[in-house]
Amino acid sequence: MHHPGPPRFCAVGETVELAPRAPDPDVDYEWTLVERPVESGLSAPETPVGEIEPDVPGIYRFELGSPAGTHEQRVRVFPDIRRKTSFDLDRTELPEHDPEEVSIMGPFNEHRFAREWPTLEDGIYRYEIEVQPGTHRYGYVPGEDFENAVWTNVEIPGPGRPRVRLEGKIDESGETVTVTAEAAPGTGSEYAAADLEVEFYADDRDPLSDDDLAVDGRELRVDLTDLEEAARVHAVAVGERHSVADRVVVHPDGRVDRPNDPPEWAEDAVVYEIFVRSFTDPASFRALERRVPYLESLGIDCLWLTPVLESPTEHGYHTTDYFDTASDLGTREEFESFVDRCHEAGIRVVFDLVINHTAREHAAFDMSAARVPEYDDWYVWEPLERVGIDAADLEGGRDADSPPSRRTEDGRTEVADYYFNWHGIPNVNYDSLAVRSFFRSVVEEWVDVVDGFRCDVAWGVPHGYWKELAALARDRDAEFLLLDETIPREPEYAEGEFNVHYDTTLYYALREIGNGQRAADELLEAATAPEREGFPDWSLHMRYVENHDETRYLTDCGEAAQRAAVAAVLTLPGMPMIYYGQERGATEYRQAMPWEGDSRTTTFHRQLVAARRNSEALSRGALVDLRYESDSERVVAFAREADTERVVVALNFGSDPVEVSLDSPIEPVDLVTDTEIAVEDGTTSPTLEVEDVVVARLE
Repeated sequence: MHHPGPPRFCAVGETVELAPRAPDPDVDYEWTLVERPVESGLSAPETPVGEIEPDVPGIYRFELGSPAGTHEQRVRVFPDIRRKTSFDLDRTELPEHDPEEVSIMGPFNEHRFAREWPTLEDGIYRYEIEVQPGTHRYGYVPGEDFENAVWTNVEIPGPGRPRVRLEGKIDESGETVTVTAEAAPGTGSEYAAADLEVEFYADDRDPLSDDDLAVDGRELRVDLTDLEEAARVHAVAVGERHSVADRVVVHPDGRVDRPNDPPEWAEDAVVYEIFVRSFTDPASFRALERRVPYLESLGIDCLWLTPVLESPTEHGYHTTDYFDTASDLGTREEFESFVDRCHEAGIRVVFDLVINHTAREHAAFDMSAARVPEYDDWYVWEPLERVGIDAADLEGGRDADSPPSRRTEDGRTEVADYYFNWHGIPNVNYDSLAVRSFFRSVVEEWVDVVDGFRCDVAWGVPHGYWKELAALARDRDAEFLLLDETIPREPEYAEGEFNVHYDTTLYYALREIGNGQRAADELLEAATAPEREGFPDWSLHMRYVENHDETRYLTDCGEAAQRAAVAAVLTLPGMPMIYYGQERGATEYRQAMPWEGDSRTTTFHRQLVAARRNSEALSRGALVDLRYESDSERVVAFAREADTERVVVALNFGSDPVEVSLDSPIEPVDLVTDTEIAVEDGTTSPTLEVEDVVVARLE
């Protein structure tokens, strides 16, 4: 209880949050820095929850004094790899505007505009900061006109992150467990795999210490004769940069668990997202329960529901009561009945966990705005002048959706922190012990009811808190799924936090391919991006063509491209997601479910799901290179390979059928349509006519 958690890993210039777990808001906690590198000037946080920014590489050791005793928190800090970068935009790309009102936003300032201001030189807006190598997305905003912000990317050269994976096994004597680390260098690294250093760390929460780890290169041994309870071991690979850390749990009986791995059921699951208040008319849990046979007919394994808790909005992301279902949808008993019905059909249920913010109408916000002492620190309040808001913008109050604000005793105006232009959902303050305790209780309330959480605005909640909640959820259910919304996605969220991630890279690639802005063969570069981005090999990525925040692919790219994009999502590795109505020809992103819609497209989705389910290569096989030829840039082909089969997938994003020539013979049956493929007899290099997708087994 209260222990701050596992060892933390970061680089100089990054911040790490230190905080007690399962805190009691009414007791005192105190941090002490007991070890640091000689050159460091770092000090311990002065509050129970505090951020540190280590200034030199090395080991930092903190102690947390709590009512349950003193706990140790280690932070391993690696060298600074940031590079000075200019985030530029030509002035003419913005609509008509006042240059003095242009601000920049992105992950580096957590998507807050009117906070960071560029310079304007020779018609170019410039904003310089130090960032890590990789692709960085940013937007320039003219004044308060967020809808007309211009977004673009900048690529920072430099080596990618290495990766590490731990595996453990007990020896024949039954007295020793050997844990082996497999390491791989990042893209562009000068290191070979064999040259990477691997560092092992015992978990400070367990009786096992670093001195108990017998390390020999990439292996460590744990003597089971002295192990009375489970112990956690962490490892990180180090090249020019450090990897996301992996961990295993060694049990006294010799079992070795990998808690970072996604649930076994998720490895080949197909997800279906429902925008709850648009799927049935009227919307209710009872109505959803009556539609379960439809979900069964699609062949899906997992249902993702947009928020079902009390909210004044149609979308539900403005939560006013975290402990009860929305009154317009039905009672908690009716919701649980729906979940039980899904389970009977073999469908797991994931719902939206929205804990980055509350609704502006939440009782806690009202009391914080009214300066009730117990709630004063539930939100971050900043002086009006610091956040770039004019006092006139606050006129009209909540009804006008102006920024959330309050007046202080001395007449000053303060504004509650929020992202983008989301005035109705102020961010909660995770420096508050009361907030941390409250949302932990929210997770405890629902973790036994559903099978997973899709975590809204996951990038706005501290890493340390996600680690705490992930441990809580998996202690209750080892098969619990945690899906993060981080846009753009970041590998750090795979380190003891989330086991499934939004595949934003593939999403943008599919849009650009569908619109003819990129060649179809660039699909494969996007599909293999997680390795280049530094994601560990255990991470699972949710692949999709649209969701409740995006325009419909059919509307943007057309029917032909949509069929190819859907086929790509359902034949590539990862966790494919179908957004409700996508399979019925929906054209608006949150429209009423078109039950009387396009049955041809629905059949196409069913066939693809069935093909994936019936093929080991499509459901769990590796993505492998395939030699093929085609005269069209709208075509791409690839192979999937498993122990028992190899399949070829050919996709055509164009509106006219295209011929694709393969180097390898195939079995002449399309696994999607279960119809014969016309292939010349005796040929070793078959030519396929591809209308949208062809999937066949390779001989």
